[in-house]
Amino acid sequence: MKIKSISELVSEVLDKIKTIDVDEAYEMLKNNNCNLIDIRESNELENTGKVEGSSHIPRGMLEVYLDSNSPIIQSGQIDQNKEFVLFCAGGVRSALAVKSLKDMGYEKISHINGGFASIASSKFKII
Repeated sequence: MKIKSISELVSEVLDKIKTIDVDEAYEMLKNNNCNLIDIRESNELENTGKVEGSSHIPRGMLEVYLDSNSPIIQSGQIDQNKEFVLFCAGGVRSALAVKSLKDMGYEKISHINGGFASIASSKFKII
């Protein structure tokens, strides 16, 4: 049995998921057309800041929090009618996370190419 490298795994996933650029993500958020979800770990946000308008759901809890029976979904904190736009630090974790959420049945889902590294040098406001 061959164990795939992370680059092989991500390469396979990128063919099956939607990737958007940072400008498209900014326009979607500005027009209130998406749930912008930061899947970085808490210490990453503490070190680099939070993106204004984003929700923080650590990667390790993503499937739990976005389960249709979870409090965050049931209370309407996250609007399931809008596209879910995920980002991590550089785009690897968010690509894999999009694939996982697609496997759960989510259809309107994408991730930001380049992750927070791209966001930090864009129109997004870091708070």
